Amino acid sequence: MMRTILAAIKPYLRWVIIGLTLCFILAALRDGWSEVVQLRLRSQGLRYLMIGFGLTLLAHGWSGWVWGWILRDLDQTVTAPWAIGTFLRTNIAKYLPGNIWHFVGRVRAAIRQDIPLMIAVLSVAIEALCMAAAAAVLAIAVLPFPGAIGVGLILIAIGVHPRCFNPIVTRFAAGKVSQFERIQHQYIDQTSSKPLELQNRSIVQDSPNRSIVNPVQTSDDDFTGLTNLNNAPTAQPIGLQRYPWRSLLGELGFVILRGLGFLAVWLALAPLEIDDLPRLVGGFSFAWLLGLVVPGAPGGIGVFEATALSIWTTHWPTGIILGAIALYRLISVATEAIGAVLALGIKSGCK
Repeated sequence: MMRTILAAIKPYLRWVIIGLTLCFILAALRDGWSEVVQLRLRSQGLRYLMIGFGLTLLAHGWSGWVWGWILRDLDQTVTAPWAIGTFLRTNIAKYLPGNIWHFVGRVRAAIRQDIPLMIAVLSVAIEALCMAAAAAVLAIAVLPFPGAIGVGLILIAIGVHPRCFNPIVTRFAAGKVSQFERIQHQYIDQTSSKPLELQNRSIVQDSPNRSIVNPVQTSDDDFTGLTNLNNAPTAQPIGLQRYPWRSLLGELGFVILRGLGFLAVWLALAPLEIDDLPRLVGGFSFAWLLGLVVPGAPGGIGVFEATALSIWTTHWPTGIILGAIALYRLISVATEAIGAVLALGIKSGCK
């Protein structure tokens, strides 16, 4: 019953969140507009913006490298250049309606490398969940309450243990496959007489040695890119077999790079005391985490901004906060677009 109710309200929940965050941001912009129009770059502001741009672009490439680690942990043979290039080429698609196209692009690219469908979906699920766990670690680590820090970090450490993590990843991956199927029916059926059909997604089992059987039946349609999978093994291991230290630390590095990029953008507009660094880094990590997990506009737009404003307005002027998050959003989108162009250029040059 509860699941039916949640399924019924879920399509509207996104729009409610978008509306609330938009109203909150517009109200903050109205109240702080006089401060915003007075903002100017500091004497070294352009240099800080370039540093922020470089760190953010590096973060995206680093995350692609970590995705490659995850695929190798799932016993798939991929190279770091392929993983980074694929990640950069697809990352900009997260701003398209549906907020799933970057996942779809990575899954399609992985399948073209003869990686089974469910393993490909699992890899993007593990990457996203490790990213969320890393952001939570960084947000908790700077709390001013030592007891809360210890409890929070212990809970996260338990949560990413394979015994707890695999059921979560499996459920998340199954949801992504269902969403992927809906997209196929909505968009591909209009251009293909042989749409993708996902069959026998038997991924929820109580045994720690979970497996999937015949995860996909493919067609020769070039759009899906799901060729050669009929020759795939009939069963593939699913889930992590060991504690994901490397993936978690890798994603922690990604969040740190993103935080340093935001710090550089902030310094382009205003100075910052050393004592304020934990507040800025922790607040950024928490706002970025909510932008990742809360359903709203694609790419976390709105949720990140509203959360950052609510956390920082009691400590810093609203105008500086608005200027910093607006500049950082522009830099983030620009780095994703340029990263995609660079990856496409490198791919074309290698042909």
